[in-house]
Amino acid sequence: MKKVLIIANLFHASPRIPGLCNYLSEFGWQPFIITPPFEENDKKRLGLNQKFFERTKIINAPYKGDVLWPIRKLFKRGRFEGGGGLTEKLQENAGFLKRKIIHKLLFFYQSLFGYPDTEKTWFAPALKEARKILEREKFDAIISSSPYPVTHLIAKKIKEESKIPWLADFRDPWSQNHNYPYGPIRKFLDTQLEKETLTKADAITAASPGYAKEEENLLKRPVVAITNGFDPDQLQKSITPLTEKFTITYTGTIYSGKQDPTKIFLAIKELIDEKEINPNEIEIRFYGSKQEGLSSEIQKYGLKNIAVQYGHLSREESLKKQRESQLLLLFCWEDLKETGVYPLKVFEYLAAQRPILATGGSENEDVKKIIEETKAGVSAISIEEIKNCLKIFYQQYKKTGEVPYHGDLKKIEQYSYRSMAKKFAELLNQITK
Repeated sequence: MKKVLIIANLFHASPRIPGLCNYLSEFGWQPFIITPPFEENDKKRLGLNQKFFERTKIINAPYKGDVLWPIRKLFKRGRFEGGGGLTEKLQENAGFLKRKIIHKLLFFYQSLFGYPDTEKTWFAPALKEARKILEREKFDAIISSSPYPVTHLIAKKIKEESKIPWLADFRDPWSQNHNYPYGPIRKFLDTQLEKETLTKADAITAASPGYAKEEENLLKRPVVAITNGFDPDQLQKSITPLTEKFTITYTGTIYSGKQDPTKIFLAIKELIDEKEINPNEIEIRFYGSKQEGLSSEIQKYGLKNIAVQYGHLSREESLKKQRESQLLLLFCWEDLKETGVYPLKVFEYLAAQRPILATGGSENEDVKKIIEETKAGVSAISIEEIKNCLKIFYQQYKKTGEVPYHGDLKKIEQYSYRSMAKKFAELLNQITK
């Protein structure tokens, strides 16, 4: 069996990389992964199951944390909480103006000391461990997986030293990221570094066709789209009884300014006012971080008895809520230029095998093409389209007690981690001929 050395910080590259490692050996590749050490209570959050530990060799590369670690240490915050957790700590009991100043100071600190990324402190420890393992083991290929381009910088260095073929994988774009936070000078520097770094890569992959196209335009070379996926074991779960109510469930984060939940709120309010839906039979359930903005919108549309934020659940509980729901809700990206965004939840939704209602966005989004191809649900852009879809779903629910599901299982299986691993293995085979 061939061996591949994967450079990935699992605190940022999950669940894509654990999912890949779970099935890569089925296609002739034994994965070894260099990652910061994790604790027992991290395993579920990172999607690390028994299969992962049976099929993956783990090489720990400890480090103190990102460039904010001195400040985080001062305020006793965990290494992997991210800038958001630190910001919240520093902003405790602060007024609006003080909170704004703290946010700007932290952003300036990260901009100044966090080039090319805030995880650059992992470069030396990870490279040290890579050199050690390369003395003991013969590897046929390297995979580096972002987010955080430091993984690609490490892989580039290993490639230069060892001449081992290298595949650079992007879950999110680097300099072309739709959430790129810095100014034009920093973007120019990032763009130049990205081009220079990836000239050494033997193959490049991206997590959506849209992202792949952006990278191709920048790098002037082919980039292969290999989407994220779901654990195929989830498809083997026994059938979960559906809720008695007409439940519409959303799991995960809602990105303010990028996704718009108000469209479905207005559609439901109008359907209730028009007597098309009985308010006592419908519930919209949100699982994830509670958001004040969402609560305000729920109040605004008079849906406080219908739309409920339940807060965080464990991963297993979240999947169960998806499987028992009549409908699964997906908010598409409202920026019409950003058509390549693939929320991870869409793959969980495919595994749940319940109808998906994707609202907002544009016709050309990659995620809508998946839903259409797999027949796993419908998309509706305008409020009127959303109303029509909801009306049909609700009428089906009233007739039989459930919304029927028409997903094409064969097409859905193409988005499993096993299928994803097969595509990676095929590409690895090409670059190691």
